[in-house]
Amino acid sequence: MEKARARKPKIKEERVTSAHGAGGKASQTLTEALFLEELRNPHLEKLEDGAEFAVDGSRLAMTTDSFVVSPLFFPGGDIGELAVNGTVNDLAVSGATPLYLSAGFIIEEGFPISELRRVVRSMAEAAERAGVRVVTGDTKVVQKGKADGCYINTTGVGVRRTEHELGIDTVRPGDAVLVSGPVGDHGVTVMLERGELDIDADLESDTAPLHDMVAGLLEATPGVRAMRDATRGGVATILNEVATAANVAVVVEEGEVPVRTEVRGASELLGIDPLYVACEGRMVAIVDGESVDTALAAMREHPHGSDAAVIGRIGEDPPGLVMLNTAFGGTRIVDLLVGDPLPRIC
Repeated sequence: MEKARARKPKIKEERVTSAHGAGGKASQTLTEALFLEELRNPHLEKLEDGAEFAVDGSRLAMTTDSFVVSPLFFPGGDIGELAVNGTVNDLAVSGATPLYLSAGFIIEEGFPISELRRVVRSMAEAAERAGVRVVTGDTKVVQKGKADGCYINTTGVGVRRTEHELGIDTVRPGDAVLVSGPVGDHGVTVMLERGELDIDADLESDTAPLHDMVAGLLEATPGVRAMRDATRGGVATILNEVATAANVAVVVEEGEVPVRTEVRGASELLGIDPLYVACEGRMVAIVDGESVDTALAAMREHPHGSDAAVIGRIGEDPPGLVMLNTAFGGTRIVDLLVGDPLPRIC
């Protein structure tokens, strides 16, 4: 397995598949073998959620994201709110204070103006709550049937005021793994809202801006190694990225991972693991083992982190792998996601 992971990634498919957008193995291969290979530069090589660069002495961060969720409106949010929060969170986990956003809309011919106004208004309200401004944008209209209603692309710019040097390659054995709350809420909510499954559940998306909670965490302790928001591919994908980048073992305790009963039940019916299900208001933080209590307390002080938990630790062996100690007393490997069990959820 170690030899296989050490091989240079190579795209075997002749055409793009839905798995290439799922955040798992196919996405990683597409990113590294095509985009990184063709666009390689020191900023991109880090493959973090945002790029950091200096301008006239200021440390800035920049990120971009696209949103193609279906349906556009779901319990707890919609594509407009999702676009703002997702971009704000990518900046936040990069250690930056979000400031400005762009918004690009690809709109399908025939899309109701009333629904477009609802999306834009939701975006404006989310931006106000997050303390950011949408300062530029673009609009394109495509033929009916070519865009599934509306797609949104956002780019965010923020300023780094913290001295923390963050990055998943800084993770070391002895560190602790924390999540800011129950996982899988968003992905399962969107899937159930499509009505393809005869399941009723009182469940809402967890979409939320995390920058205030992150600021509190960074202020509370210098022991934060890395942070990621658990979107496509869920917590499992992030932990695999950590294991590979830092060449460490990530050991997760299944019984410590917070999962709502509704999410666990729906996941079992769908035949998927909640660790792979996308969140839109949860983050994973890796902190120095000596700072874990302080970090956990800081996260729990914020409403979006009130159910934060320590779910595992960083070890030395086996390097490059994520191991799950199951509730039944066994141990299994949590590998990168294969395929796309929940498409179009963000």
